[in-house]
Amino acid sequence: MRLIHNMTTIAECPAAEPPLHNRVIKIAVIGGSGVGKTALVVRFLTRRFIGDYERNAGNLYSREVQVDGEQVTIQVQDTPGAEMTDNGVSLPDHVTSSIQWADAVVLVYSVTDRRSFDQIEHLHQLVARAGGANAPSVILLANKADLVHLRRVDPQQGPLLAGALGCSFYEVSASEDYSQVHDAFHRLCCQLAKQQPPPPPPASNSSNSSAGGATEKRRSPLIPRPKSPNMQDLKRRFKQALSAKVRTVTSV
Repeated sequence: MRLIHNMTTIAECPAAEPPLHNRVIKIAVIGGSGVGKTALVVRFLTRRFIGDYERNAGNLYSREVQVDGEQVTIQVQDTPGAEMTDNGVSLPDHVTSSIQWADAVVLVYSVTDRRSFDQIEHLHQLVARAGGANAPSVILLANKADLVHLRRVDPQQGPLLAGALGCSFYEVSASEDYSQVHDAFHRLCCQLAKQQPPPPPPASNSSNSSAGGATEKRRSPLIPRPKSPNMQDLKRRFKQALSAKVRTVTSV
């Protein structure tokens, strides 16, 4: 994956299509504004931490990684921040599309922002509603654990909420500890890889094999080529004509 870093802006270059027959894992990252979603995604995929970003435009990041010894293409959809309104949580339409696209959703809140924590239950309901019968797997990620002096969400509240929602929970610091961020995403990828069927074998090989088998059958001496009915009819008529000519000569 190639990233352009211009002062406080990070944007993705157009990524190449994932290699054929690689297993593809699709993850959507959702949460309130300013919780560090982009920082978490970039930290996981590049090991780098960049403190300031332009407003999230919803970039799609892609990278090949090793998961349990298998080459896997990971696609991570970063999304604009959710906003709390009088009617609940508001999400742009394309975020709903991202939920339907994803194999898993990472719900993110900041331990320094109580409002972002209060949004999580609403966001989880939206994920379940958008996914329907094929709702994606969900994990809960608390970010900015290093900012102890600014904490507004007690440490035990995250695990309690995750237990109520039936999902895994991780508390991390994108700025201070790459291993925490990597561990959360890597475990999710391993879980998804086990759930997905292995990629099919290359189509070209099977088609070549099929074509080769057909060629061998055509060339096999055990399967004679059928004679044309027209040729057989012509031969029969020719023999009849010869017989009639011989009888005529004999009678003379």
